[in-house]
Amino acid sequence: MFAIDEYQLLDFGAGRKLERFGPYVVDRPSPAAEGVRQRTPDAWERADAHFERSTGQRGRWTFHRQIAATWPMQLGPMSLALKFTDYGQIGLFPEQARNWDWIVEQVHAHRRPLKVLNLFAYTGGSTLAAAAAGAEVTHVDAAANVVTWARRNATTSRMEEAPIRWITEDALKFARRELKRRNHYDAVILDPPAYGHGPGGEVWKLEEHLGELLEACLELTRRDRAFVLLTCHSGDLARAEGLLRAAIEWAPELRSSGQLEASDMLLPSAAGGRLPSGAMVRWVQTQPAGDVRKTTNVRPARGDR
Repeated sequence: MFAIDEYQLLDFGAGRKLERFGPYVVDRPSPAAEGVRQRTPDAWERADAHFERSTGQRGRWTFHRQIAATWPMQLGPMSLALKFTDYGQIGLFPEQARNWDWIVEQVHAHRRPLKVLNLFAYTGGSTLAAAAAGAEVTHVDAAANVVTWARRNATTSRMEEAPIRWITEDALKFARRELKRRNHYDAVILDPPAYGHGPGGEVWKLEEHLGELLEACLELTRRDRAFVLLTCHSGDLARAEGLLRAAIEWAPELRSSGQLEASDMLLPSAAGGRLPSGAMVRWVQTQPAGDVRKTTNVRPARGDR
C-alpha cells in the first residue's frame, strides 16, 4: 500500500471524497459516497483543488493554491506521474495498490517468465507492477494519450527497457485479433469501464461485451494459465462477478486447476469508515495444467453470459 505521505483518503461523504496525493489535497465527486455524512467537515476547507462536473463526465477544476502541472508518486519500484484531467482523474486509482502487490506475488510465485496481457491498462500501474516482477507485458488501452502517459511512467520508473509492448487499440478488437494470430498469454488483467469508445469509434458496453471478452481471454490463456484479475468500478458489481463465474463454468478446467475469489475494493479513510471503490475477481492457478483431467467445454447460452 501507499506510504502515508504519498496518498491518503482523508474523508468522504455527500457524494464526494477528500484525498491527499503527495503535497495536494483534492476534493472531487464520488457516487459511492452519496447519502453518507462527512465526518470531518473542517478538513474539506483545506482542499487545494476542487472538481465539479459540467457536461457528461467532463468538468472543471478550481485551484486554491499554485499547483504543479505534474508531480510524482512513488510506490515501490514505480514512479507514477500525476496530473489533473478534464474528467476529474489524477492518473491513479489508489484502490488498485493491493492488486499491484498481488500481481507481483503471482509473477514471482510461478517462477517462470510470464506473458501478461493488460487490457484497459490506463496509466500503467498494473503493467509496471508485472514488469518489475519480471513479466513480459502487453499493455492495451484505447486512448493514445493515456498510452503515452503510461510510457512516460515506465521511463520515470526506469523501466523503459522492460519487455512491454504498448498498444493503442480497442480491447475486444485486439483480443479477437490475437486469437486469429494464435498468440497466447499466461495471465490477463482487465479493468473495464461501464461504457467507452475505442480509437476507431468502437462502442464498449460492460453488459454487452464483457462476457465475450472474458471468453476470448480464457482462450488466449488456455495453454498454461497462471492468473486472471478482473476489476470493475461500475455500479453493477454483482453482474461483473457473475460474468466471470459464467466464463469459468464454460472452462471447467479452471475449477479443477485453480481458486477463484471475489471481494469489494474498499479504501479506508483517516476519518473512519471505508469507501466502496469497485470490485475485484481473481483466479489463480493452484495445480499445474498438465495434471488437470481433460474435460469437454460447454459454452453457456448467450443469454447466460
